[in-house]
Amino acid sequence: MLYKDIHIGQFIKERVEDKEITIERICNFLNKDEEFVEKVYVSKSIDTEVLLRFSKLLEYDFFRLYSSHLILYAPPAAVNKNTEKSEKIPYFRKNIYTQEIKEFIIKRIQSGEMSLGEVIKEYSIPKSTLHRWMQKIDTPNK
Repeated sequence: MLYKDIHIGQFIKERVEDKEITIERICNFLNKDEEFVEKVYVSKSIDTEVLLRFSKLLEYDFFRLYSSHLILYAPPAAVNKNTEKSEKIPYFRKNIYTQEIKEFIIKRIQSGEMSLGEVIKEYSIPKSTLHRWMQKIDTPNK
């Protein structure tokens, strides 16, 4: 599953290969050696500053993988507990389902892997939201 078990090094390596970026360019951009880059490729997690640099170089928001994981797998109790607002860090009013998340969920339903009820229970997606997504799939050009 794409969002359940994130191995960030593999995602970075795949993106590097897709963009056909040379190891020399990566090393110059990160100001690191080839050994460091190879270690990143096999790492399940990396420093956020390094991830930010890779996101810029590869023109891809790798942080979104983690946001998607939180949307799909954060327990509902944990989401609703922290209602106090802090002025020191940004406060996000509600979960924003990205197009990738919507496609992931709809694909699981259409393939028969999960029912609507199972999706609602597993991912805590409101029933009305899920039905709205399904309607848009059924009538894309209305």
